[in-house]
Amino acid sequence: MDITLNRPVFASRTPAIRTASNRQIVGGRVLSTIGAAFLLVDSVGKLLRVQPVLDGTAQLGYSTDIVFGLGLTLLLCVIAYIVPATSVFGALLLTGYLGGAVASHVRVGEAFWLPLLVAALVWLGALRRDEA
Repeated sequence: MDITLNRPVFASRTPAIRTASNRQIVGGRVLSTIGAAFLLVDSVGKLLRVQPVLDGTAQLGYSTDIVFGLGLTLLLCVIAYIVPATSVFGALLLTGYLGGAVASHVRVGEAFWLPLLVAALVWLGALRRDEA
């Protein structure tokens, strides 16, 4: 005995997948490049322990002994962000790093808009640069 129910078949519908336009992808890659370039320059300055970086670290109330470790951490986060397979993970890591930068600037009463701007570039770029 075959019983058939008369009801609409919703299970066969596939969800609509929105694909990004070419302009959005290019725009995302440009934003990602700007953010990554800024962070790469910052990490290299920390790794080379240039004097303005050391002065800025001391001004934020941190020992200059941590500068190389911060630079290495930042470099590894940026590499994870640049690699397409780990870009979202890299964006999450950079969000944590830049959140610490915001907290450090707020703690000493300095403007904190630059780390926020870089974090926005990182996420806008990550969300727009790939179709998936």
